[in-house]
Amino acid sequence: MTAEERSPRMDLFHVAPDVYQAMSALERAAKKGLDPVLTELVKIRASQLNHCAFCLDMHVRDARAAGETEERVYLLSAWEEAAGVYTERERAALALTEAVTVLTDGFVPDAVYERAAEHFSEEELARLISVILTINSWNRIAVTTRMVPGRR
Repeated sequence: MTAEERSPRMDLFHVAPDVYQAMSALERAAKKGLDPVLTELVKIRASQLNHCAFCLDMHVRDARAAGETEERVYLLSAWEEAAGVYTERERAALALTEAVTVLTDGFVPDAVYERAAEHFSEEELARLISVILTINSWNRIAVTTRMVPGRR
């Protein structure tokens, strides 16, 4: 498929601004009280899995603005092999992100959920799950409408 064939399809948020407002409100509520760097790592990893260039561009920039290092951003797609780069809490969040995003065999494995529950309070875990759900929704909007990276 050529670049011309991959041009934007619509500006969903201009056509349905109430959807944008609702999504933005959900995202604000979801990430409340969570570490901004952790939430950006989650958003980047989900966006990698969903092949969402628009969200990858945005969240890599946001992570760097929040103080994230280039090394950790570069290694995120191979976080499991990057021993010592991510904390156990971050690794648990990334494992949950992958399980929720991919829904292997239609469910989130108990071991993945329990690992996350060891590192996050119940409220933090609820918010983390909500951040994962929200970025997956943003990814699907951006990929479907072919939002262009670098344009916010």
